[in-house]
Amino acid sequence: MTTALANNTEMAVDQDWWRGAVIYQIYPRSYQDSNGDGIGDLLGIVQRLPYIASLGVDAIWISPFFMSPMKDFGYDVSDYCDVDPMFGSIADFDAVVDTAHRLGIRVMIDLVLSHTSDQHPWFAESRKDRTNDKANWYVWADPKPDGTPPNNWLSIFGGSAWQWDARREQYYLHNFLVSQPDLNFHEPQVQEALLDVARFWLNRGCDGFRLDTINFYMHDAQLRDNPPLPKEKRNANIAPSVNPYNHQEHLYSKNQPENIDFLRKLRAVMEPYGAAAVGEVGDAQRGLEIMGQYTAGDDLMQMCYAFEFLAADQPTAARIVDVMGQVDEKAADGWACWAFSNHDVVRHATRWHLPPAAQRMFATLIMCLRGSVCIYQGEELGLPEADVAFEDLQDPYGIEFWPEFKGRDGCRTPMVWDSDNQNGGFSDARPWLPVASEHLHLSVKAQEDEPGALLHHYRKAIAFRHSHPALSIGEHDRMQATGDVVYFTRTAGKQTIFCAFNVSETPSDFDLPEGNWTPIGAELGSAHTSADGRLHLGPWQVCLALKT
Repeated sequence: MTTALANNTEMAVDQDWWRGAVIYQIYPRSYQDSNGDGIGDLLGIVQRLPYIASLGVDAIWISPFFMSPMKDFGYDVSDYCDVDPMFGSIADFDAVVDTAHRLGIRVMIDLVLSHTSDQHPWFAESRKDRTNDKANWYVWADPKPDGTPPNNWLSIFGGSAWQWDARREQYYLHNFLVSQPDLNFHEPQVQEALLDVARFWLNRGCDGFRLDTINFYMHDAQLRDNPPLPKEKRNANIAPSVNPYNHQEHLYSKNQPENIDFLRKLRAVMEPYGAAAVGEVGDAQRGLEIMGQYTAGDDLMQMCYAFEFLAADQPTAARIVDVMGQVDEKAADGWACWAFSNHDVVRHATRWHLPPAAQRMFATLIMCLRGSVCIYQGEELGLPEADVAFEDLQDPYGIEFWPEFKGRDGCRTPMVWDSDNQNGGFSDARPWLPVASEHLHLSVKAQEDEPGALLHHYRKAIAFRHSHPALSIGEHDRMQATGDVVYFTRTAGKQTIFCAFNVSETPSDFDLPEGNWTPIGAELGSAHTSADGRLHLGPWQVCLALKT
């Protein structure tokens, strides 16, 4: 047994550590610059791990830091088993793992398995001709007789999903940028090579993976056209409305049933290490259904997250009940992972136009939902979306669809640690994206010194979740809504907790269920029954009560 495997085995005594875990997402370019080049790096993460530990989270998820030409900021990998020099070295990754483990934090890394960079040696060989050893490692197809692409599939970054290659006189598939060719998962050698990638990082002490675009791995081997999607069924959960990607029902370019077999192989590789994975399901119509398929039983993925609460509109009480009801129906045997923000969407403080009280309520709500939780760096500070000028944009997605869609740079600006530094304590040099001036007064230092700050609320909400098994691992009854109030109970063993949330700025009157209930969660602003025996919930107020 390797040392890394021994260490992981010791830390993973609880094979179900992921169930109900709170995972903190780090976008490494923007977290902490340790060497003064304006770009965050792995040693910067090491420097800030004590702060992360102070939040009480169970694990970190680090967005890609692998070798890459950075056309899509690390999601275009040119070497899966090495660290890009801008982020440091393999030794620096080891330091992240060692430091995190000493602080009781597990480390999950972002694996981008559906596609590589066009600068990956695998693709360089594959495109040489049609007979080389890796000729079948990518999705190649002949043109139609008129020279046009083999079918109507579209790229999520705009335009056709097919790019002509003169060397082979064939098209290759790219569901994302032209420089991100899709791997051919129908080729067994590709699957084995990617399983070896997982083994490499597990042997370095990694505790699990966030799996980018997990439902894009397999394509329809017959390359059938996607049917059109009726306008009334379209939504902008996955791609902005200005993107024609929304005009198709993606029956054949992704979501293929053969994907299940690969996920089962990946789970078998992770199992001896006590590792866990959370898959990103990118589908605007079938996300929860696919989440249910991919997390069913005990031999597939432990967790998946869909985009229901990453959508543009603030979730109403009815919408929250609808989503959780669909999870109960479509993923009853699975496990969700919930997020309100990440590196791909407008920060939810801005997206949902949330006042401070609403941010507190949603932080408490997500910690009470059945499933695991991802919080995105700066979410705990209540950072709004930064307004990045066009001339400062780095994201190719935003540059392509500007100004109707401004891209993802507004949620990727540097973390703010200090208020009295022009770069927020992130770097001594000019950052790769400008630090938003409106973020400086929300810095970690400013909030540490303010007892009522949102940062402290996140710490209390995470601690509250951990101290009540009913919230972290328990079952829930049928979620319901009355007006603007969402309510449900969570139960684990003999512990039952009633949860109610006023998801509006309007006061609401409410009644506790029958039985004996003791108010809890005063530190989270939980309401108590009034003299008339009713709950009078203020705007954005919660009620938490323990059955006695």
